[in-house]
Amino acid sequence: MDASDHLPAQFNVATWFVDRHVTEGRGGAPAFHYESRVLTYGAVFDLANRTGNALRALGVGMEDRVLMLCLDAPEFLGTFWGAIKIGAVPIPVNTLMRASDYLYFLNDSRAKVAVISAPLMAEAGAILGQAPLLRHVLIAGGAAGGHLSFEEQVGKASATLDAAPTSRDDAAFWLYSSGSTGFPKGAVHLHHDMWVCAETYAKQVLGITRSDKVFSAAKLFFAYGLGNAGYFPMAVGAQSVLYPHRPTPEGVFEVLATHRPTIFCGVPTLYAGMLAVKEAEKRFDLSSLRVCVSAGEALPEEIYTRWRERFGVEIIDGIGTTEILHIFLSNRPKQARPGSSGLPVPGYEAVIVDDDGRPVPRGEIGNLRVKGDSTMAFYWNKHEKTKETLFGAWIQTGDKYSQDEDGYFWYAGRADDMLKVGGIWVSPVEVEATLIKHPAVLEAAVVGKEDSDRLVKPQAFVVLKEPADATAALAEELKGFVKDKIAPYKYPRWIEFVSDLPKTATGKIQRFKLRAR
Repeated sequence: MDASDHLPAQFNVATWFVDRHVTEGRGGAPAFHYESRVLTYGAVFDLANRTGNALRALGVGMEDRVLMLCLDAPEFLGTFWGAIKIGAVPIPVNTLMRASDYLYFLNDSRAKVAVISAPLMAEAGAILGQAPLLRHVLIAGGAAGGHLSFEEQVGKASATLDAAPTSRDDAAFWLYSSGSTGFPKGAVHLHHDMWVCAETYAKQVLGITRSDKVFSAAKLFFAYGLGNAGYFPMAVGAQSVLYPHRPTPEGVFEVLATHRPTIFCGVPTLYAGMLAVKEAEKRFDLSSLRVCVSAGEALPEEIYTRWRERFGVEIIDGIGTTEILHIFLSNRPKQARPGSSGLPVPGYEAVIVDDDGRPVPRGEIGNLRVKGDSTMAFYWNKHEKTKETLFGAWIQTGDKYSQDEDGYFWYAGRADDMLKVGGIWVSPVEVEATLIKHPAVLEAAVVGKEDSDRLVKPQAFVVLKEPADATAALAEELKGFVKDKIAPYKYPRWIEFVSDLPKTATGKIQRFKLRAR
């Protein structure tokens, strides 16, 4: 699907997802359920307009970046849509990162303003004075301290706002994507990209309508969650449940039973955790669900089967990327082939090629390339990486796949050493670099290992300076050391002490040999 065939050249995507509901008479309809509150489409319109005007009053103009360190809460909605409406570029970032990561995001993006949910200041607060281009910080949902109050600034702003005259091909927002080496990359998305994902996956695979209510355990800062809980429901005037807390299995069951959504979006690790909850099918009523969605990492067939048998609803697995914005390969309701990533979503094309870009025969493993009009324009300030990833209208995802005779795609691993842990990218290099900072560690190598649910988690092979120090207590100490230094979800679940690491003649660690163990 080519957006240029359907959208006018001058197009501001906020008018499509936000303003349209008010102008078409749906302002009083419920849009978002947050804690004990219900935000109507009219309330979202008002919040976006006021936030856009508040940002303008702070000097934010066309193409200026606004960093969003926001929980799944009203401040996310107001900032995201308000910034887009004035032609600025919001950048939602991972709320699970460390202070050094947020400083990198601020400096790389050159954001003038940051909007931060108050609970996240405990991690981010210390570095805000170190970002030379950051002019203002808005704190939402708590004491502002020495910064500006989001609620005060938005509350005194006008509720009337005309959309900036942006193009459908203007930059609308960025999302940062991790890499196997180096720093995260800012994937630049355009005003038409969300519209494409809504018209293809949301409407043609999920079949979302105004009568649906969506709950996504994946947060809004993820490309996956941004579609699920954010703009997919808004595309059709449906409802969404925002959950600012950590999505534990019990907590998610409570939300499903209380809010009774029709669509639930999770990741395989969460589904496995929910299946481990005893007698959940008796304790929680999930009868409202018509479909469950999984992405972020490959869904094992066993989890699909156990979930359907216990809860009477199937999980539709698919794959998407930050760069393509949402799911581009997916199974279909009532047509799932468990264990596979399904078929191309309408509007997308997918091919499997060898290292020279030539298509491989059916059944052989190769590199996945995808073509679709929601693909990022480029990586911000990463020219060489952009050239390595984009091939004209095609993007190479970094995933290894094969395709069966019926056209279904089957995941076969990564082309690099990146790991998907609970649906979030983890770089082995970052974990290794952290382990080496411990005074007892000489060398470390990290690979993926399947747990009892066949889901990948990090495993570390560690060479100690003093081999006699290898104890179970030290292994636990190293796990805690990593948790304290970098985002906790990245810590190695297993640590194996070894005398040396397999390496090439030039000294590069051969992780494939460690994986073979």
